[in-house]
Amino acid sequence: MSKEFVIGILALQGAFVEHQAALEGLSLREKLHVVLVKTPEDLEKCDALVIPGGESTTIALLARLSGVLDPLREFVKSKPVWGTCAGAILLSQAVENAKKGGQDLLGGMSIKIARNGWGSQVESFEAALEVNGLRKPDQPFNGVFIRAPVVLELSPSSTDPPIQIIAKLSPNLLPPSLASPDHSDEPKIFVALRQGQHFLTTFHPELTNDNRFHEYFVKEFVIPSKP
Repeated sequence: MSKEFVIGILALQGAFVEHQAALEGLSLREKLHVVLVKTPEDLEKCDALVIPGGESTTIALLARLSGVLDPLREFVKSKPVWGTCAGAILLSQAVENAKKGGQDLLGGMSIKIARNGWGSQVESFEAALEVNGLRKPDQPFNGVFIRAPVVLELSPSSTDPPIQIIAKLSPNLLPPSLASPDHSDEPKIFVALRQGQHFLTTFHPELTNDNRFHEYFVKEFVIPSKP
């Protein structure tokens, strides 16, 4: 009899329904159960968690109001978590361009990130990404970037797990406002990173019909983590 793995999707705001459809559409030998997480009790059921794209400040505020912010911080310390776009911001150690009043973060990944680093909604774009570790590696993944955050720094300490670069943008896609003449802008082209049990994408895999990133998260982070 196959084991059941429970993946939660933080369902306070943002594209959680799209993540649910992608996860439930996977063809896996193992049984996967998806839970929409709105309360601490929902979170307790989960082996892993997806934090969707949306508005990071709003998600954090709703998490605080619903009593799930501190449980999320504890969950991040020991369980696999994947953050997409706004979720990537919440998984970061530090953030630039936060709204007035600051930004609650969950931490978990040793990076500094900028909210809306690519600009406003009208500056959203799509790009073909070459990704390490996906099924069909010769087939590029279509990255959908909507008011996407930008990775500014990788800053792991000597005791942190190493950070792996899973996907990059072509440097020539950087707008002039983000490029720097001394080539110190390399982290800005990193759009998918993993560190220990944590994973982030600055784009929206859930807004495509390609569920290879969801398959990657389940196979690389969720199934190996459960005895």
